[in-house]
Amino acid sequence: MNDRKYKLKNNSRWIVNNPLLRKYLPLVHEDLGDIYSRSLHKWLLIAPIIGVSTGLAIVVIATVILRQVWPPVLVYYLAHHWVMVPGVTLAFLVTGLIMQFLTPDPDEHSTEEIVHSYHENGGDIDMRPFFAKLVAAVTTVGFGGSAALEGPSIYAGGAIGSWLWTKLRRFNLLPSDRRVMLISGAAAGMAAVFRAPLTGLVFALEMPYKDDLAHEALLPSLIASVVSYVTLASFMGATPIFNFASSTSFRGKDLLWSALLGLVIGLAAMIFATTFRRARQFVLKWAIPHWLKLTIGGFLTGICGLVFVALYKGSLVPLGPNYEAVDAILGATHPASELIVFGLLKLCATIFSLASGGVSAMFVPLFLTGASFGTAFAQLTGHSSALGLYAAVGMASFIAAGYKTPLAAVVFVAEATGGHAFIIPALIGSAVAYGVSGDASVSGDQRLHEGVRIHELRDVKVSEIMQREVICVQGNLTLREFADTVSPHLRHSNFPVIDDHLVVGVVPSWSLSGIATEKWPETTVADITDRTITQVPPDCDAMEALGLLLRERKQPMLLVTSSAGRKLEGIVTKTDLLEALRMPGEDEIDGDDNQEDSDNKP
Repeated sequence: MNDRKYKLKNNSRWIVNNPLLRKYLPLVHEDLGDIYSRSLHKWLLIAPIIGVSTGLAIVVIATVILRQVWPPVLVYYLAHHWVMVPGVTLAFLVTGLIMQFLTPDPDEHSTEEIVHSYHENGGDIDMRPFFAKLVAAVTTVGFGGSAALEGPSIYAGGAIGSWLWTKLRRFNLLPSDRRVMLISGAAAGMAAVFRAPLTGLVFALEMPYKDDLAHEALLPSLIASVVSYVTLASFMGATPIFNFASSTSFRGKDLLWSALLGLVIGLAAMIFATTFRRARQFVLKWAIPHWLKLTIGGFLTGICGLVFVALYKGSLVPLGPNYEAVDAILGATHPASELIVFGLLKLCATIFSLASGGVSAMFVPLFLTGASFGTAFAQLTGHSSALGLYAAVGMASFIAAGYKTPLAAVVFVAEATGGHAFIIPALIGSAVAYGVSGDASVSGDQRLHEGVRIHELRDVKVSEIMQREVICVQGNLTLREFADTVSPHLRHSNFPVIDDHLVVGVVPSWSLSGIATEKWPETTVADITDRTITQVPPDCDAMEALGLLLRERKQPMLLVTSSAGRKLEGIVTKTDLLEALRMPGEDEIDGDDNQEDSDNKP
C-alpha cells in the first residue's frame, strides 16, 4: 500500500513538473481568461430567473386584460354604442387619479420609462409605484384606450430585471449589468405578451436607439425571451396570437408594389410620429391637473370609436387592445374606404389616448393601422388576391417607421402572424418606410447612437470648445515649491508648463513620485515636463483633435496655441469633445482627472 502511495506521489510530481505542461499551461490559462473575460456564464443563471419572473407577470397582465376585462367591455360597447364615450372617459379619469396621486411622476411609465432609465439612470427603476402603474395600464387598455399590452409588459419586465439586480448582487454583478438586466426584462416582456421570443429579443435591443442595437444585452435578452415565452406558453398556449392563411410565394412585381407601399406608409408614419410628439409636448406643458388631461383624452378617444361605429356597422371598433380587429381585417372582406377610415381613426384615438398620458404603448396600434392601410392598398391597386401579403408589408412598415425598429417589425410579422413567406417583401417595405420617415420616432427618449454622430465634429473648431481658463505652472519652479504651493491645493492630474509666457509642455502631478524627495529643492518643473504634448492651432477641427487624442500614444490633452507663436490660448480634452456631442437635456459629463478632463477649470 505504501509503495502504491509512493508511486502515485511521484507520478503527481512528474505531471506537475513536466516541462511541456509548465510551458503550455499558462497559455491555456491565458486563452481561457480571454474566452471568459466577459463573464457570460453568469447569465446562464440570471437570465432564466428574469425570464420566469417576467413570464409569470405577463400571464397575470394578459389574463386580466384579455380575458377578464376587455371582452365583456367590448361586447357592451358594440351593443350600446353611446356608452363608449362615458366609459372610456371614466376609465381615463381613474387612470389619471392613480398616476397623479400614487406615482412620483405621472408622465413616466411604460416603454418610455425603460428607455429613459437605460440612458439616464443606469437601468434603475423605482419599484414603489410598480403595482399602481400596472393597475393604471389595466384601466387604460382594458376599458377602451387605443393601446395594447406591450406597454405594461415591457415596463413590468424591465422593472423586474432592474429589481432583480439588487437581489442578485452576490453573482458578481457590475453596475453596468443593471442596464443589461433592464433590457433583458423588457425583451422577456415583449416575447411573452406576443408569444414571439425572437421579436422580444430584437425589439428590446433596437428600442433604446434609432439607428443601432444595445449589443451588450444580446445573450441575456435571448435567454430571458425564450424562458419567458415558454413560461407563458405553459399557461396560455403557444399558438400565434395573430394567425392568417398566407400564400407560399410572391411575384416579382409584388416587390415593387411593396416598396411603393413602404413609401406611402413611411410618409404616413412620419406625419403621425411628428403629430404625436407635438401633441405630447403640448400636454406636458399644459398647466392643468394630470387627471383632467387624461379625462379629456379619454373623452376624445371615445369619440373616435363612436364616430367609426356610426359610419360602419360590424365588429370593428378602433378602441382597446384590438387583437380581435387584426383577425377581422385579415380574415374578412372590408371596403378599402372602411379600412382607411379605421386606420385614420385608430391613429387619432392613439394620439388622444397616449399623448394625454395613457399608460401603455402603441406597438399594436401601429401594427393594426399598417394592416388596414396595406389591405386597402392591395384592393385599390388591383392586388386583391394578395391581401395577406400587403397586410403583412403594411404591418412591418408602420412599426419600422414609427418605432425605428425595422428588424423587430419584420420578425414580428413572421412570428406573430405565421406569414413567413412574406419576409422578403416585408423587409423591402420596412426598409423604404424606415428611410423615408427619417429620424421621426414616436419615442421621445430614443436616441441616435453616439458613434454615428462623431462626424458632426468636422464642423466644429477647437476654439469653440476648448477650455480657456487654464491653470499653468512656471517652468522655473522647483519641485518643492510645486508640491507645496500648487499640487496639493489644486487636485489636477496635469498642468501646462509655460516659460516666459510661452508654453513648453505639460507636467503630470504623478511624475513627482518618480523623483526622490531630497532632490525636489534642486529640480525644476521644466526638468520633468513632458514636451511631446501636441500643440494645435485654434482653427483645427475637432475631428482631427479627436484623432490626436486617441492615437496610439494617448495624450491627456491638446495644447491650443496661437498661430503666431507658442502662446497658450486653451486646452482640449476628450471630455470637451464629448460635451460638443452632448444632446440637449443630457447630464453634464463628470470627470475625476480632468485637467486631463474638466478639472482644469478653476
